[in-house]
Amino acid sequence: MQNGVSGWYARLDRCLADRTQQIDIWLTTWEKSLKTFQPIAALLPEDWPTLPANLLTDPGHVLDHLLARHDAESDGRSPRGAHPTPPRLADAVIASELRECLVNPTKPVQPSSFLMSNLPPGFRQHVEQLNLPNASQEAEVDDEAEMLAVDNGTRTLSGIPLPVADAAAGGGLFHARLIRIHADAHEEAAPEVQKEDTRRLFSNIQLLDIDPLVVASTKTRLLLEAIRHELVSFGPETPGKISRKEMEALLDAGVQLGDALQGEWPWTAPNLMLTNPPWLRIKDRFRGMENGSQLRKELGEQLRTISDNGTPRFSTMRGNVNLYRLFIERSLQILSTNGRLRIVAPDSLLREQSSHPLRELLVTQHAWTHAWAIEEANLLFPGMTQGVVVLGISANGEPCPLNVQGPITRADLRKDGEGLSSRVPVFELNHERWQAWSRDTWAVPRLPRDRMERKYTLEVLDRLATLPRLSDDEHPLSTNERHVRVRVGEIDQTAHAKNIETWVKGKRSRPFIRGVHFSESESGEVFIRHPAFRTDIPSRASERQLAMWIGEDHPTYGPRLACQAIVNAHQDRRLRWAVIPEGSVLGNSVNHIELHEEVEQRLTNDHPSIEDGLQWLCDHLNNQDLDEWARAWAANNNVNNYELEMLPVELPGFLPQFGSLVG
Repeated sequence: MQNGVSGWYARLDRCLADRTQQIDIWLTTWEKSLKTFQPIAALLPEDWPTLPANLLTDPGHVLDHLLARHDAESDGRSPRGAHPTPPRLADAVIASELRECLVNPTKPVQPSSFLMSNLPPGFRQHVEQLNLPNASQEAEVDDEAEMLAVDNGTRTLSGIPLPVADAAAGGGLFHARLIRIHADAHEEAAPEVQKEDTRRLFSNIQLLDIDPLVVASTKTRLLLEAIRHELVSFGPETPGKISRKEMEALLDAGVQLGDALQGEWPWTAPNLMLTNPPWLRIKDRFRGMENGSQLRKELGEQLRTISDNGTPRFSTMRGNVNLYRLFIERSLQILSTNGRLRIVAPDSLLREQSSHPLRELLVTQHAWTHAWAIEEANLLFPGMTQGVVVLGISANGEPCPLNVQGPITRADLRKDGEGLSSRVPVFELNHERWQAWSRDTWAVPRLPRDRMERKYTLEVLDRLATLPRLSDDEHPLSTNERHVRVRVGEIDQTAHAKNIETWVKGKRSRPFIRGVHFSESESGEVFIRHPAFRTDIPSRASERQLAMWIGEDHPTYGPRLACQAIVNAHQDRRLRWAVIPEGSVLGNSVNHIELHEEVEQRLTNDHPSIEDGLQWLCDHLNNQDLDEWARAWAANNNVNNYELEMLPVELPGFLPQFGSLVG
């Protein structure tokens, strides 16, 4: 966590371990602070750790952290891995979506005698904010259409589409930020106009969560946010404010306990859903419970068998199912036709093989319009290594090009306008090009921010996409319908730790190769830097640690072509290929290519030895364009076997097709 507050939550746990009590005390103190106009820090119990200044300005963000830590612990995860949605990101998403949801006719707006002075002050101010100075470049706003939407109950005067929902409330951050926007829009409005529009907003909120503590906390949080922004009074109605009693009744109706995935949606179909659902695999759910294994099995079976009118509710369940994927599919079922979904998810969704069914669903049955790519998520979600993507989708909309925006940094986020800085590059991915690149998997490539680097990457994608992939029948390395396969190293380092030691010269043993042993010279040549093959490695170097296999129960392999399996995101290369000498043992942090014996024989015939033939092939695998391709399609820092098997490895034209050989 940034700004020096990383240890405050841990110190709080040491003085008060009960999470429910922590949340109750925090909310009670927040309310007391609003009543007495005293800072929260002055009202907290004396035994609580001193509240850092960075946590004083937004009490709701502290609640988000406490609830995120509660969720993590309830699943048996470490609270250190809890990452609530940053308010800065929520503000940017909301700003972008409010702009997307403007009521604009398909044809130019005809001149109207409708006067701005006839509009209520809150709505007039909203319209004036949307009509920016350079009107010739902005979409025209049809004031009459906007007012009609307000009359129909599908929009507030403050510009918020209704109903507005969250299928995994998690503290109600998005709705809390909408309260601020609503209050700002009514800053100069007549009190009765503000009061009526506040009723309109809170009569059309829909938040659902499966945790009673989250539901109760969310209700209190939204009440306090509304009081804080002078939309609700502590007692009876006052000018511009609805009463606390009425607000609590509206929240009881709009914030409910329930399971969006397995249950029914208790309200009418919303027009906008803003959510950051759990990023949790089913196999990790209930990890901390005594009967967790049985509960996980039952949950998986229930989700697979649930149906609506005889049709499975979830058509995209595949592999280690992550709950966020199910929330995307379920949210699109809940939304009204052309209702908008903005959802925060891991960016692996854009490229991983197991998310292919979900991407296909978004492309073929809905209008997937936006993808915000936040690759360096640790700058926004402190401590997180996983990249983040924000998806924008219109439910059941017509297929359309996808606007990929990014890479996005923390500094690019805006709480007004279109939500992002104009410096953020945008790439429109049309279906024809997209389909050719991804071979119908609808994977979205990772594109550099720099203009010249992006141009080079796009040229590489266009050229290599036309080539056969390593595992294709028509690839030169395929023979007799036997394709190239990529395997993981034979030794699990954790399970065989007792058989792996520090390298000792002269001791009878075999080299143990890990990812750390792959190195690169100044000229770009990749080689194995292991003490068994080099004498220039210092005695305390990491390459000597865990470098010797002393086990006797494993077969000896000949020379192999292997790839470093984990590459730091900040390094220039994605893949490093090298020839592994005969007799070496590979750890499971290394992947290697399994070649058919006919291919190995041909390499031996065309080169002085099999080692030379593998080195020749290795040089082609270390090609810069191929590495650029690999970086563009990387789902995460781990190099998956299927990712390597789908490489469009280009070999010289004089190399014959091995498929013509007879085995």
